[in-house]
Amino acid sequence: MFIKRILLATTPELSLGLFLIFSSSVGQTFFISLFSGEIRNAFNLSHGMFGILYSVATLTSAILFFWLGKLTDQLNLTVLGLITLGILSGFSFLLSSAETLLILFLSLLGLRLFGQSMISHIAVTAMARWFSKKRGRALSVALMGHPIGEALLPSLITFFLFQYTWREIWIGIGTCIIIIFLPLVYWLGRHIKLNKHDSYNSKQTKSKKNLIVSWNRSQVLKDLRFYQVLPGLLASPFIVTGVFFHQIHLIETKSWSITLLASSYPFFALSVIGVTFGAGWIIDRFGTVHLLRFFLLPLAFGLLLIVATDKAFAIPIFMILMGASAGSATIVISTLWVELYGINYLGSIRSMFFSMVVLTTSISPALIGLLLDTGVTLEIQFIIFVIYIFICSIIFAILTPNLLIARSPPS
Repeated sequence: MFIKRILLATTPELSLGLFLIFSSSVGQTFFISLFSGEIRNAFNLSHGMFGILYSVATLTSAILFFWLGKLTDQLNLTVLGLITLGILSGFSFLLSSAETLLILFLSLLGLRLFGQSMISHIAVTAMARWFSKKRGRALSVALMGHPIGEALLPSLITFFLFQYTWREIWIGIGTCIIIIFLPLVYWLGRHIKLNKHDSYNSKQTKSKKNLIVSWNRSQVLKDLRFYQVLPGLLASPFIVTGVFFHQIHLIETKSWSITLLASSYPFFALSVIGVTFGAGWIIDRFGTVHLLRFFLLPLAFGLLLIVATDKAFAIPIFMILMGASAGSATIVISTLWVELYGINYLGSIRSMFFSMVVLTTSISPALIGLLLDTGVTLEIQFIIFVIYIFICSIIFAILTPNLLIARSPPS
């Protein structure tokens, strides 16, 4: 009932958020990794070497995003989205023409910084600010852009790879951003009541009824709770990124076809969608903290399944379980900071945390790739991940009472 009512009342806002999230797929690991085999062959790179190159590009993007992310607290979010999309199209064209490792590195850097980081950050920040009462469920609607991309794009790219070269496909991607994405974002932005939304922060600051005092970035860095929840919050992006990046190697070791892999992505997407809506409802009703101890467990069970069997039925079930954790994680890491630290500095706090997320996703492909090069199989690595997840879930359960206590920032 809420979804129908909110879509009818605020379609431009939600549509803009959903579309920006979808457009971030261009810079996501699951998308770029679909070209990993062709790129490695074109540049004569091993799994480990390409993983290192990709990881360094991602790490560099995290460092730059630490400062760029603050722009969401300072600039109009729709205009910032248009600028970011324009830059993203430029890096798509650059990748299509890459002939040296330097240009390949710069292309990956741009796609990760403006695709994965900035576009998603703009969308999530906008949703968190524009929908203050039903933030969890509004975010769950906008975040459908992720599973939609994960459901549609792998099969589409797989089909195009049989018809065109990977360079031609990236030319098409850059062109689509210019002739489809940019006009749509501009059109949606014109229908948004900018004055109302842009004044949200000032109204929150001036309101005497606003009981939550917002923490700034430096104050958050002095809070012990931030460091206590950090290891568990970073687990899902680290593991999921590593699995997606090395998905081709995974199906090769399991003797599964790429067609089977591509056909399993809709299961991942449907799981993400269902769990995202469920998590949004739980968060609006009970709060984010109560979800922390549970959201990583489906991923652990999925990894155990992959370790236990080589049967083809395992891959769609694994996708469902991984999607459950990925969907809830996206909501959790988008709303937890509002509950703990308020809304006024959300852009800078979230960009700081997301830089750490990007740091972990930069380490993951390289670390897993190097371990593969040294003979440590994915099955062994998955067992280690499972143990880590169970430890994090126990820690979250112990921390829950302390996280529920409202605190004022240090003076």
